[in-house]
Amino acid sequence: MKLILGSASPRRLELLGQLGLSPDAVRPADIDETPLKAERARDYVARMAREKAAAIDCGADEVVLCADTTVTCGRRILGKPEDEKEAAEFLWLLSGRRHHVLTAVAVRTATGQHERLVDTIVRFRPLSNEDVNGYLASGEWRGKAGGYAIQGLAGAFIPWIQGSFTGVVGLPLAETAVLLRAAGIAAKGA
Repeated sequence: MKLILGSASPRRLELLGQLGLSPDAVRPADIDETPLKAERARDYVARMAREKAAAIDCGADEVVLCADTTVTCGRRILGKPEDEKEAAEFLWLLSGRRHHVLTAVAVRTATGQHERLVDTIVRFRPLSNEDVNGYLASGEWRGKAGGYAIQGLAGAFIPWIQGSFTGVVGLPLAETAVLLRAAGIAAKGA
């Protein structure tokens, strides 16, 4: 079976490498990622992974892997910030609080699709003006759900998580390895 990564995310590509896997092709899905009115975060992220997988051609000898990650604080979905002002708003909202990082994974073959949703609780320490302004100046917030990357400078803001670190990065490896194995692709050493 050929592995098709349905994502342009360099982080997801790196995480697949940790499983000893390299996709045979990368085919990012082009879908509308706007949440529906009153859509719950769990439903939204699962729908995004499903729709991405459905949007990518899948041959009889292919396994398509798609994922979507979102941050939610209370009932609010914090996607990728549009600009620095929104990134600052997200960081201040998360400061000193716990929030959820939801990553949905969808694995599709010609005969069906399997999905998994991983919910990780992340706690930010209280942030100072220096913390927020320094992080914004780094530019690391760009293109990141919730406006931060746990694997980067924002790791210094996070004293505690409950769940999957790799899920927060963008691809929960344990769950992904199980889904891929069921589809006929085994991680190296698994």
